[in-house]
This record gives sequence, structure tokens and C-alpha cells, in this order.
Amino acid sequence: MAQATSPGPSSGPNPRGKTLFFFEKPSAMRQVQRFFRSPSTVCVAAEGHLLEVAEPGEIRPDWKPWRFDALPIAMERLPVAPGHGRSGQSHAPKLAAIRQALSGVERVIIATDPGREGSMIAWEVLEHLGWRGRVDRLRLGALDEISIRRAFGLLAREDDSGERDYAAYLEALCRQYEDWHLGLNGTRAVSLRLRPPAFREPWRFGGVQTPTLAILADLEERIRTFVPRDFYKIALPVTTESGATLTLWHAPKEKIFAIEDAETIRDAAAGWAGPLAVVQKDARRTPPKLFSKDTLARACAKRFGWDPQVTARHAQALYDKGYLSYPRTESIHLPESQGKDAAAVIAAIATADKDIATHAPATPQIRRGPKGHYVKDPGEHHAIVPLRKVPGPGDVAPEALRLWLLVAKNFLAAHMADGIDARTTVTAEVATPLGQKRFVITGSVVKVPGWRALYGTEADEDEVVPGKAKADDEPTTGRLPPVRDGEAGQGGEPTIETARTEPPRRITRGELPVVMGRLIDQIEDPALKRALENPANPTEPKGLGTAATRDAVLPKLMKSHYVTLLKGKDPAITVTEIGLAFVAAVRRVFPAYGDPVGRAVFESELAEIGRATTKAEALSRAEAFRQRTRERVEALIGAVSGADRLEVDAEAPSRGGRAPTAAMVAFAKSLAARKGIPLPPEATREVGACRVFLNTHAGPKIGEAGSPAGDGATRPPTPAMLRFAASLARAKRMEGLPPEIESDFNACRAFLDAHAGGDGSRTGKAPARETPAKKARRPRAAASPGRAPRRRRTAGGA
Repeated sequence: MAQATSPGPSSGPNPRGKTLFFFEKPSAMRQVQRFFRSPSTVCVAAEGHLLEVAEPGEIRPDWKPWRFDALPIAMERLPVAPGHGRSGQSHAPKLAAIRQALSGVERVIIATDPGREGSMIAWEVLEHLGWRGRVDRLRLGALDEISIRRAFGLLAREDDSGERDYAAYLEALCRQYEDWHLGLNGTRAVSLRLRPPAFREPWRFGGVQTPTLAILADLEERIRTFVPRDFYKIALPVTTESGATLTLWHAPKEKIFAIEDAETIRDAAAGWAGPLAVVQKDARRTPPKLFSKDTLARACAKRFGWDPQVTARHAQALYDKGYLSYPRTESIHLPESQGKDAAAVIAAIATADKDIATHAPATPQIRRGPKGHYVKDPGEHHAIVPLRKVPGPGDVAPEALRLWLLVAKNFLAAHMADGIDARTTVTAEVATPLGQKRFVITGSVVKVPGWRALYGTEADEDEVVPGKAKADDEPTTGRLPPVRDGEAGQGGEPTIETARTEPPRRITRGELPVVMGRLIDQIEDPALKRALENPANPTEPKGLGTAATRDAVLPKLMKSHYVTLLKGKDPAITVTEIGLAFVAAVRRVFPAYGDPVGRAVFESELAEIGRATTKAEALSRAEAFRQRTRERVEALIGAVSGADRLEVDAEAPSRGGRAPTAAMVAFAKSLAARKGIPLPPEATREVGACRVFLNTHAGPKIGEAGSPAGDGATRPPTPAMLRFAASLARAKRMEGLPPEIESDFNACRAFLDAHAGGDGSRTGKAPARETPAKKARRPRAAASPGRAPRRRRTAGGA
């Protein structure tokens, strides 16, 4: 904890009394101290949360064991105690120092980072120490001199800043309250009653992470069950009256799936002759939106391959040093009052980069309204933008400088001219037995580059919606030959081109926070879309979690083995068999917790606590929320208590990351091909994931009830078994495989069991009978369809 003479006016109930400024970090404190000092003020810096919630076993010893009959575990208030830093040292000395600093103080000014978490860091300490004096809130949206002076000016004009900030604190406190109760009770309940016995680790449950996993699981199911279909486009070469040649296309949005329809249209277009309609117009390309925390994370993931948490760390460092505005924001707009600052900010950032200096406009364009960049109310925090203070050589880490340049160029582009494209569209109407069909081609050339001159080819990259299939490109080309409107054209021989539908795109690591914040883009149902709308701020619909917490969800899902990452700069997320089983179990027992839309609506109601205008109103709303949370937890435990355990034979991927055997992978691939289902990528890399897939999809083992061998039937071995058997025969220099191996599943399996890993001394002979001791020492046999490698273990920790 830092403590020093600090900034701020000495106003308060008693001008002669002291004022204490409560900062979140020493770095922010030092930034403010550069401009404000007063002998009547004292300053402390918490350096993060100083208090933590006690563990259940510390509250009551009988809550430490995982027993279903002890649930629900519910409390009216969560007990807190001094926490510990990363080094393991207790925060008790820091709390004692703050208690001492409060002695003789008549006014506290909270100057932590703006937002719920910053408010909670200060208020939880003040309440823990029993502070009952006046509290005000200094809202530092940025740490440059002008922003700091404006924040003090706003503080002087507001009489209720403390009460409104207390409401934000109560909202954060209620989020913590729900996280603790749902995480504790939900994890223990579903682990004890629903988790398959073979799964060794707890099934972690959370109010935000579970519906987020449900989004990914639904997408995974759509990808796995997707069946590609051929569709058809018809190309019509045309020669104009003036001798120009071009190709028109019939490629409607409602795709042509029937080849007969495509052939009918092609035949009707053969020999077409008629007038060509030509439309010429300018198409404006407006600059990109400013960055929110989530969209900045997505941009950095795409360009630099950064994890969202890496982006957040660099953005926070730039904010702490006064180079960037507050980064944990959901807004993509600036307040209209800041429009007058644009020229000065652009002039400042131009001194740090040649590209910015080259393209800086003499007069910045200020675009107002929801479709522009400046609005009357951008929300609690405005978009992420650069400030007048710019980093010089060596002032920040190279990675942080890359992020700053990305934000600075984004800000400059927002104030540059629109791009203008000259577009020419040539159309021919062809009469067919299926009605009039439109053949078209569009030529587009850059007329005015505008803001795109700053980005070059990057400006042409389209942002696709995460989790959606890539949209089909419209028939376009560069420059078209000169064609007059109404000019006669003569068609040549039309042809049919075949394309295939594509499955939805997987959501990437960098896209997940955007998906959580803009859940509305994942929903097709109009009624559900309306439920997610936010009339008060249409550009920020209801979503999951908060901007400050969304990038922490993916690591939790990965830790639980619910999801894995594929390869790539911004790796895609794939849901494991365990993740799919978990979501299915939750939805079967308590559907509300697997409903992302319902959770988003619920969170918007939770946010009402933070919007309370008085302390009494906030306290009333918070108490009602805590009561509702306890009722929901009781309902969850009741639903789980009457549910059957999930009948899925699955275990978690091993922590060691051991690869599956070649036979396991071969069998998994043949099984996926035979059943027409995709093979999860992790099944080829991790032995546990491969076992999960085999145990889930291979069916009953040989000799078990319901298996072919169990009722006297004979089935042939799989192609993978035969390939592996042939490879063993070659390795052991056999003359060939016994004929029964090629037709009898059991014979092939016996051959594999006998020869996989052996020394070849028993070539061609039946395996000798072994004692249990010998069996225990024999190397593990290769996997086969009737005997996928597996290890039964008791569920640890539950």
C-alpha cells in the first residue's frame, strides 16, 4: 500500500478536516499527484482487492466435505477476511494502514478505476473498517491532465456521486454473492449427482460460464450434424452491341439446390438476347466503429494472435500511464462534448507515428448519432481512445506500443473522410419456365479512398459474425467494360457451376467476449432477439457477464476440460464430449441455467441495482436479489436431487497430455466415418479425449448385453482393425493374415490382443493362456472396437 501527500480539494463538511483519496493502484495515484497536491489530504492505494470471501469449511467445518445432504449452502451475507497477494503475504497490514489513515478524516473520495470492480475495491474496505463518514466518487475516465481536471470539475458539481457509486458497489457485491452461491452449490450438486462415475474431476458450474458453454455446445452440435449440400450458379457470357464482353451470373440468395432447376434456367438462358440494364452509383464506406474492450480484444487476436487477457493487460498498462482512456468499457461511442478535443488528440498522436501524421486531416470530421461516433450518452464509460499524452521511445513495452498504435489509427480513421466506391451494376432479365430470372454482375472501383488510405488492404477485410457460416460472395469484379443502359446484348453458351454449403464457423478465442456481449447476433428467433434489445442503449444489447469479466470465462471452461483450442493465430474453440455431456445434463435437470438468452435478461435485471439513484433504493434492490438467489439455489438443488445420473461413459482428458495410440486414432476415425459424425480434433491429440469419443460412440463391448457377439451374431472387423492387423503381420514377417481374421470380429480382436506389443515368438499360433500375474505385466494391448483403453477411477474430491 502506498501512502503520501495527495491531490484534491479540501472541501467537505469541515474545511479544516482531512480528505482521504482511495486509489486502486499507486501508478494512478502518482498520475493524479502530478497535478494536485494539498496539505489537507492523504492518499492510499489498495493495489487490488484486499478482502476475500472465506471458504465454506472455514465458515462451518461440516461444510468442508462434499455431501449432498449438506446442500444448499446459503448465507444472507458472505463473510470476508483479509486476503493474500500473489506472493502469499496477507493484506492485513495494508488494511491496518488504511484504518490508521482514516483517523481524523472527514471525507473519503474514491478514486479507484471507474466501474463496479473499482467501486467494490474501495467500498468493501470502508465497510469492513466501519467507515461512516462522507464518501464521494472521483470518476477518472483517463489519467492525462485534461481528463483529471475534468474529473475534479465534475466532482465539485455532483452532490450524490457517493450514493450512486454505492449502488454500483452493491451490484458488484450481488454478482459476487451469486457467483459464490451458484458456483459452490451448483458444482457440488451436479458433481455428486449427475457426473458420470468415470469422470474424475468436479463438474464446475457457474451462472455465466454455464450458459456461455451452452452457446458453444449448440454451435458444436450444429457443426457436427451439418451435412454439406451442393448448390448451383449459372454463368451467362454476354457480348454487347458495341463489342464488349462480360459474364453475368444468376446466383440468388435463395440457393438453387435442385440440379434440374439449374439446368432449366441454363437451357432457357441459352441464346438469350435483349437489353442490358446499367445502374451507376457511388457507394459510401464509413469508417469503422471505435473500440470497446471486447472489440479491441477481437482485433488484437486477429492481428497479433493475443489472448484477450493479454490485450486487457496491455490496455490497462497504457491507461495507468495516461496514454489510453479507461479500457474496461462496453461502449463504442464518445460523448458529444468531446468532439472539440478531436483535433488536439490527432495532432498529439501524429507526433508518434509517421502514418498517422501523413493521413491526419486538416479538419476532423465529427460524425454524430448512433451510426456515427459521438452520442449524447455513451454509457458509463466511453469508447477506448488515445489521449493527448503519447508514448515516446522506450516509454512502454513493444507489445503495448502495438496496441496503442492500433487504437490511435482507429481514432484517426473515425475522423477521416468516407471512402467512396464507384459501382456499376449490369443486369439482364431472362424468361424461364420458372419465371423471370435475374443475371447480374457488379464492378466496383475506388473513387475516393478516404479513411481506407490509412489501412491499405486491411480496409477490405470483412468482419464476419462469429459462429455463422461465411456469407456467399456476390458476383463482383473490378472495372467493367463500357456498357450503356439499354444497350443490346447477345448471350453465349451458359454454364452451371457447383458450390457447396459450408458449416458454421467456430468461435475463436478472441471472438468469445464479443459473442458474450452481443448474444443477439447468435439468435435467429425474432421474439428472443426482442428480449435481448436494450432500448436505453440500442448499440449495447443485453449480454452475458460484464466487459471486465468476460475474458476470464474461457480459461475456466478449459480448466474444466469442457472446451479445447485448435491451432492457429486466433485459435478456434471446440467443445469436448465432456462439455457436451455437462450441458445436456444441466438442461435436462434445470433448463434455465443452460439458456443464454434467459441469463442475459436476468443480468439486465441485476444491473438495475447499479442504476439505483439512492442508497436506500440500492439496498432494497440488493436484498431482494440476494433472496432471489437463495431461492434459485434451493430450486437447483431440489431439481438435481430428483434427477438420475447421466448415463455417459466418459472421463476427463488426462492432464499429462499423453497422445492416444495409433490404433485408437484409427478406430476413432473409422467410427466417425461409419456414423457420419465429425471426429473432435482433440481426440487425435489426447488419450483421454479419444477414450471419451470411443466410449461414447462405440456401443457396448463384446460379450455385453446388446452387443452383436452377445446374441450369437457375427460381424466383420472394421477397416481400421484390418489395417492395424496387416501392419502387425508385416512387422512380424508373417506370410499373411489368417482368413478368419478378415471376416470375424472376435478373431481379429484376438489377433490384435495377441500380437500388439509382442515379440513375434508366437506368430501364427493362438495366444497361450496366461496367469493373472502375467496379464498384469503384459504391455497394454492395442485399442479395438470392443475394448477401448480406459481406466476406472473414483471421482476425486467429490
